Amino acid sequence: MTARLQSEIVSIYEARALLGLTGAVDGPVLTETFRKAIKAARPDLPGGDETRFRRTIAAWRLLQAQAAKPLPLAAPPSRQTPLPVIGITPTQALQGGKTTVRVNGRTLRVKLSPGLRTGDEIRLKGAGPEGRNLRLPVLIRATDGVTVLGNDIHMTWPTAARLIDDGGRVEIETHAGPRSAWITPGLTGTICLRLRDLGLPARGSRAAGHLFVTLIRSADTPSAAEDLLSRFTRVWTPERLAA
Repeated sequence: MTARLQSEIVSIYEARALLGLTGAVDGPVLTETFRKAIKAARPDLPGGDETRFRRTIAAWRLLQAQAAKPLPLAAPPSRQTPLPVIGITPTQALQGGKTTVRVNGRTLRVKLSPGLRTGDEIRLKGAGPEGRNLRLPVLIRATDGVTVLGNDIHMTWPTAARLIDDGGRVEIETHAGPRSAWITPGLTGTICLRLRDLGLPARGSRAAGHLFVTLIRSADTPSAAEDLLSRFTRVWTPERLAA
């Protein structure tokens, strides 16, 4: 690893946060996670960013090197409490807002700007040792089946099997309100609709993302107003934001 890349990522904890890893993973899962992250960060593609691209490579190499090391007989005691990530929901990534994070026994309030991506950093003034500034990485956590990958949002929507087989218009409740899409008759396999520009908003050099909706076969179309309102409230409204 070059000195330049080493300077991009300072710890295993930061590397895992940048790639969105929250638990133990094996080699194939780590490789697939890296491939998705590096594709979303490529500076020659819309929404990419050169700095994030370099940091993603540095995180991958650091985790690879760590995985190759033999496990010690006894782990040495940790002298430094690892820094937390700022976990946010897809709604907070879309709209911004406020959250809290625990750092060294202190609860700090954090202001979130719209359009944050996993791996972005938020600077907390004076929150580090001796009053130094502290930079914490952002991690967008899946919430109620809604996930974020790069600039794009992914969700599922229950749809009547009859409508999927025969084709027709499907009404989908999104964070931007109801949207209609047409299904072509005779489609087989997984049906995933792309709703353009309904992903994360543009931020800096990163383009706006899209909303990808995977249709799930159900016995009945969730057309009742109560069901739609209930789903919309559960997934998208600010009351569901994580504290």
